[in-house]
Amino acid sequence: MGTFLLWCVTITSILGIVMSLLLLIQNQPPQGRRVSIRNFLVLLLVYATVITGFGCLYLSLHFKGYPVLMEGTGRMSGSLIHLVEDVMYFSAVTILTVGYGDIIPQGIGRWIAMIEALIGYLLPAAFVVTTVIYNENKPNRL
Repeated sequence: MGTFLLWCVTITSILGIVMSLLLLIQNQPPQGRRVSIRNFLVLLLVYATVITGFGCLYLSLHFKGYPVLMEGTGRMSGSLIHLVEDVMYFSAVTILTVGYGDIIPQGIGRWIAMIEALIGYLLPAAFVVTTVIYNENKPNRL
């Protein structure tokens, strides 16, 4: 039962990340406005979903026995609350910056962190590009 639950969490995390990115790309500002509050809220929602999705991915791999994150000199350990705090912190720091070095990815965690960092760099670009393309394609009114 535990393995099935971990697979469900992993698949749900990946689907959430993909759907959030699609939502960002498809979202357009309302007519007559260049930038909307809705766009910023969608961007924040996408960031929160991606951070949570990658955090769940790190946590599920940790519970499966794969060493993905190292804290200090050893593998992450402690209570469930501490592990959730650590993976969410690492996920947020990885997507918003490139990390501080206090929690270090290892093994498959390095590849996952690279993908997350790349998404973190591309999200603002996708936001700007969709807004610019929308504004170029809308009819000009005098």
